[in-house]
Parts: sequence; C-alpha cells; structure tokens
Amino acid sequence: MTGSKVVAFGHFQPERIVPNTELEKLVETSDEWITRRVGIEERRWGTGVETVDSMAIKAAEMAFGNSAEIKAADIDLVVVATCTATDRSPNMAARVANALDMEQGPATMDVNVACSGFAHAVGIAQGAIAAGTATNALVIGSEMLTDYTDFTDRTTCVLTADGAGAFVITASEDNGISPVVWGSVPSLSDAVRIETENNMKFAQNGQSVYRWTVTQLPKIASKIIDRAGMKPEELDAIVLHQANLRIIEPLAEKIGAPNARVATDVVYSGNTSAASVPLALSKMMASDEPLPSGSKALLFAFGGGLAYAGQIITIP
Repeated sequence: MTGSKVVAFGHFQPERIVPNTELEKLVETSDEWITRRVGIEERRWGTGVETVDSMAIKAAEMAFGNSAEIKAADIDLVVVATCTATDRSPNMAARVANALDMEQGPATMDVNVACSGFAHAVGIAQGAIAAGTATNALVIGSEMLTDYTDFTDRTTCVLTADGAGAFVITASEDNGISPVVWGSVPSLSDAVRIETENNMKFAQNGQSVYRWTVTQLPKIASKIIDRAGMKPEELDAIVLHQANLRIIEPLAEKIGAPNARVATDVVYSGNTSAASVPLALSKMMASDEPLPSGSKALLFAFGGGLAYAGQIITIP
C-alpha cells in the first residue's frame, strides 16, 4: 500500500463582505440574534462574476503557488467536492483541469456529499493513491451556496456563504493522511436539502441536525482519532465543518484535545458547505500564526445526506 500526504493548501473567497447588519435589511433578524445563535459576524457572498469552477481554479492556483514539489502538470487526479455545481456536465473538475492546462489528461470527478464532501474527496484521493491508480491529486471544495439561498428565510440565509479551498496531495512513503472514517444516517437524509420541490433552495431541519451533532459527533470523532492510532491530546488542530460556532465549540471540547487549536473561521466566512474545512485550514496556514510543520490536524465534516467523514492529516 502506498501512503499519501498533503503538500500544499489554497483558498479563495469573493471580495464582498456581508456583515450581519446588512441581513437586518433583508429579513427580520438582528446582529445580536445571529451572533448568539450561530456565532457568525460576517460572511462572503459572490459579486456576480464568481462561479463554482472559477473559485475552485483560484484556490487551486494558490495551492500550486504554495507547492514546491507538485505543479498542475503533475496532477493525475482532480476531485471537486460541491453540491452547487454550475452544470450537470461537464463536471467542475474537468473545467478546473482545462483551465489549468492539464493536457496530460488527469481523471476528473465531482463528489456531491454536501458539507462533508471535501473529507470524502480526500478519502477518495487517498484510496486512489493507495491503489496505485493516481500519484498526485488536486482536491477542492467549492460552493456557491448563495445561488441556492432563500433570502426570505431568516433561519438559513444568515448561514450561507461562498468560497473554495484546495489541497495538493501526493504519494508518500510516510502516511500523512489517516484512513477516512465515513458514513451516513439514512433516516435523516432529508434533514439538509436542496430540492426541486423547494425551488432548489437550501433548507434544513435545524433542530434534528443539532440534536444529532451534539449526541453523535463526539463518538465519531473518537473513532477517527482511534483509526489514526492517536490519542486526543496528541492533536495540534481541530478543523470541523464550519456550520455553526455553537456546534464547533462544544464538540471541540468534548473531543478532549486541550492542546489543539480550533478553527473558528465560521465567524468571518459563514457556512460554505464542502469548502468550509479546506478554506478554514488554508486561511489558518496563511495567517501570521500557521500550524508548524508536522502538526496533526483533525478534519471532520457533516451535513446533507445526513453524511459525515473525517481523517487526520500531517501539516507539511
């Protein structure tokens, strides 16, 4: 079996910053209510020129700019995680490969597992490398959730945002990505949805999702850590799906990793679905205080389906 590791990160967000006070003009809400209920202070919305694939391309370009060893010409697998793809065909991954002149013809595929899509995509890339069917992979989460937002629904429009994040992954003798732990809860498959019956607008049963997260996510997180052969106190960072600060904070505490830095990018980026985990980690690595090389970061996401996935990566 061939191991794999992450070698670079990248991200992209639209320039438009939307504070809570702007939402007060759209629906009956308030800055105080939004901050107290979900912890979001501002988010990024598209300006009318961004698309799922254009944001994915920007995030990929940043990742390759941060990669000393792997460039676009070396990629033989592109996986884009998204539930807001611009078109049914061609897929977003094919458009990324074309835009980045990957004339060597990588395998290209989109993965739609909503908010947990990126962790699923990393697991797919890792599996392909282990099987010997890929050597260098570009994995991206990119979402234009505002294209599917009901701006009359005060419970959901305060959450959604746009953005993209990317990882460059390569084969390695050292195993820098732990085995993925993934699954779903079929009985809650419609708890988070974008359906034709609702005019393709994002909707969710927030209470059902919240009850499931607070009772079940700590157990799954423990399984991810066990599968990696680690103990919680060995974690250096926890990067959860940036859905709601009121879910992130108690879950991080229940994981029992006192030394871990917890990503809270949801405060400034909102919920970007499959983009939230790579976006949060890439922004952390681009900050004035990036994680040191060799750090262990737990990636864990959940959402529509009701699906979940996670793994632990070694920071390059």
